[in-house]
Amino acid sequence: MIFFLIRRFLKNNQVLYSSYVLRQSDSFPFTLQSVKKKYLTTLGCSSNITEVMKVNEILEQALLYDFYGELLTSHQKEIYEQFVLEDLSLSEIAQDAGISRQGVHDLVKRCQKILEGYEEKLHLVRRFLSIKENVHEIEALLDQYEKTKQNTEEMIAQIRKISGLIIEEL
Repeated sequence: MIFFLIRRFLKNNQVLYSSYVLRQSDSFPFTLQSVKKKYLTTLGCSSNITEVMKVNEILEQALLYDFYGELLTSHQKEIYEQFVLEDLSLSEIAQDAGISRQGVHDLVKRCQKILEGYEEKLHLVRRFLSIKENVHEIEALLDQYEKTKQNTEEMIAQIRKISGLIIEEL
């Protein structure tokens, strides 16, 4: 199974994309949503753990920014976008913004805490991910039905149950 993470950001008024590919195999199981360290550490793949954890962190930061980024000030958005979305170093951002490296670091950490605070109160990202998972379940049921063309009543009941969960999330 292959997972893709696509990050979007604006640079010079153009939308740019950077993507990351993660592969799941029998010898190295993981998902983008959560990393089970017990599987990874037993393999002795410390560098791979770091990479997977970094991709998970990037995914979390990108989702938080997509949902709550507009609530940051323009200065906070600019610095946070450069660090998280454009993947610039603290030094590069500091030089460009004319502030200290420590100032950039503090601002990025403060932005991250602000975004996490909004998520704690509003739960928009959690709801989005839950609804997305439920929609994938419905798609899997429909794919299974297309292959077998059996158990129509059971499939309809399962889809109604999942749609009820989606409505409760909203």
